[in-house]
Amino acid sequence: MIVTVTAKIKIKPTDSQIEALHQTMIAYRRGCNLVSDCVFDSSELKQPALHRMTYQTLRGTIGLRSQMAQSVMKTVIARYKTIRSSGHDWTRVQFKKPEYDLVWNRDYSLNSQLFSVNTLQGRIKVPFESKGMEAYFDGSWTFGTAKLVWKKRKWFLHIPVSKEIAVPGLQDIEQVAGIDLGINFIATAYGSDGKTVFYRGRALKRKRANYKRLRSELQRKQTASSRRRLKQIGERETRWMTDVNHQVSKALARRYGANTLFVLEDLTGIRRATEKTRLKDRYVTVSWAFHQLRKMVEYKAQLVGSIAIAVDPRHTSQACPVCGHIAKENRDKGKHRFQCRDCGYASNDDRIGAMNLCLKGKQYLLQGAGVA
Repeated sequence: MIVTVTAKIKIKPTDSQIEALHQTMIAYRRGCNLVSDCVFDSSELKQPALHRMTYQTLRGTIGLRSQMAQSVMKTVIARYKTIRSSGHDWTRVQFKKPEYDLVWNRDYSLNSQLFSVNTLQGRIKVPFESKGMEAYFDGSWTFGTAKLVWKKRKWFLHIPVSKEIAVPGLQDIEQVAGIDLGINFIATAYGSDGKTVFYRGRALKRKRANYKRLRSELQRKQTASSRRRLKQIGERETRWMTDVNHQVSKALARRYGANTLFVLEDLTGIRRATEKTRLKDRYVTVSWAFHQLRKMVEYKAQLVGSIAIAVDPRHTSQACPVCGHIAKENRDKGKHRFQCRDCGYASNDDRIGAMNLCLKGKQYLLQGAGVA
């Protein structure tokens, strides 16, 4: 299996290099908008045809280098194909922010010390912060088309890196870990060894409540500065949530290691499930990026040589993992407690969810082995 992750590095250009990068990104954006107008008017998405229609203008009028012109066409085509595949109405794509898509070994190259990139003025070599990138230079990773990003007066490079991973078969699985995702505990893990690990979420819940309060105050003001501030807060909260999800998924992958079957809930319909939730509580219920966390656990499990699956979440918090009795009354949501009305088994409701997911994982292994 090919696993792809995005490596994000901060580059450190000099003042003269910054000017060269700015000029190149602005020209690239102009080229994207020119090709976008052509695609919108003609509905043409084949690169050879677009080459005949726009190449001379991209090279002569805008001043792009040959490879940059080709990259511009690919960027625009990809954007329009995304619109078409998602079922949205045909609409003109506009490129508002300066950007630059870089093809590996054509527009850019990278070693453990320097980032080499093609600009309108020629090649420049820029140092970068290498912390965290060391693992990608061991020869087993391949670099894809990167994106140069300028944000808050800082320069970043987002690089997709891919590696072929040997995925274990079901016969190789040595342990199962049920991962219950929630509010008071972002993740609760229960393994085949009978041990439970809680990744606490109460402090995160309070922080989200603070973000919600700040947004409400700014929304009431309805000024230009409040709208800018509102956008900044939203971006900050998103970065924070992504970082927490990275930490939790990394900790899970490190704890259980290779040959583990990770079992998570398929929470695709969580937003529809919260329609009956009180409006004032709905933000807390749906605001965490559970889908993102699940995807992170999936690919990080692959990186350590394990498997992750998502299963139907029904009854995972209502079924007794000891006797199998299912009843809504088994769970007290307010106190976050579970007590089976049949056999009397009691525990934390998040732990019960993780235990039941672990049981579903074991059943999955038995079915895969042909055991009824």
